[in-house]
Amino acid sequence: MHGEPIAESRPVEAKVKWASFGGYIGSVALLGALQAVDADHSLIAFWPDWLEALTIPLLPTAIGAIAGYKARHTPRPDLPASQR
Repeated sequence: MHGEPIAESRPVEAKVKWASFGGYIGSVALLGALQAVDADHSLIAFWPDWLEALTIPLLPTAIGAIAGYKARHTPRPDLPASQR
């Protein structure tokens, strides 16, 4: 569409990799917990359904956000010092 091919590809920043990995691990952990709880609904039965729907997705989101925040920034020496 633009007429010019992309001359170079930049590596994916470490923060993005770790946040993605954290989101994946959080989702796997959440699915494991939900499968364990499925046998015993009394563990989460005290929550209203709407609250369950809002809080359950927070686990992978929180893990992904923390992993992205804690990961080091990938240096970009090709940028001017004011943009690094």
